[in-house]
Amino acid sequence: MPQPSLPDLTGYVPPPALDYCLQLWKEHPFVFKISKKRKTKAGDFVARPHSLPRITVNADLPPMQFLMTYIHEAAHLLVWLQKKRVKPHGAEWQLCYRRLMEPLLKEDIFPEPLLSRMKEHLNKPKASCYTDDELMKIFRQVETPHANPVYVSDLPIGSIFKLQNRWFQKGEVARTRAHCVEVKSKRKYVVSCGALVEEVQLSLF
Repeated sequence: MPQPSLPDLTGYVPPPALDYCLQLWKEHPFVFKISKKRKTKAGDFVARPHSLPRITVNADLPPMQFLMTYIHEAAHLLVWLQKKRVKPHGAEWQLCYRRLMEPLLKEDIFPEPLLSRMKEHLNKPKASCYTDDELMKIFRQVETPHANPVYVSDLPIGSIFKLQNRWFQKGEVARTRAHCVEVKSKRKYVVSCGALVEEVQLSLF
């Protein structure tokens, strides 16, 4: 089986993390591909019989999110190499993910306030960091500070907003979720208050 090569990650991950990413790959070789943007996932891990495992990460991710996704998928690889039949994001994966992330928890890689929030997130990491609304909000503040993002939580009740190319009207809020109605279909949805809004119209149609 031919030895795979790791693409040059310069520009994709924070510079202080480059050597660590390469070393991790050298210790546990895998096929790595930088993928075009995918709406449904930021990265994935695939293992098939009689072939090297494969990891992909979306090219459009900002460096710190790219790095976190790379390590997320590498943790799946290491658990798989142990030949364990376990839940994809269960206790074994969480432990491995924390262990792989620990050497990267430095301010020159994840500046404050992101670093502190990262440590909290890693106490019990979720299946996807993108479901951690507070973490993603800080990621955007740190990595795209001039983007002026608007979140569902910022909108008053009754606002019309666009999310994933669909228009919704915001309703009552219960803790971290907003009860919304899709304008076109009139169907009811529960939307995360931390969701990033694409467009907004504060007045009703």
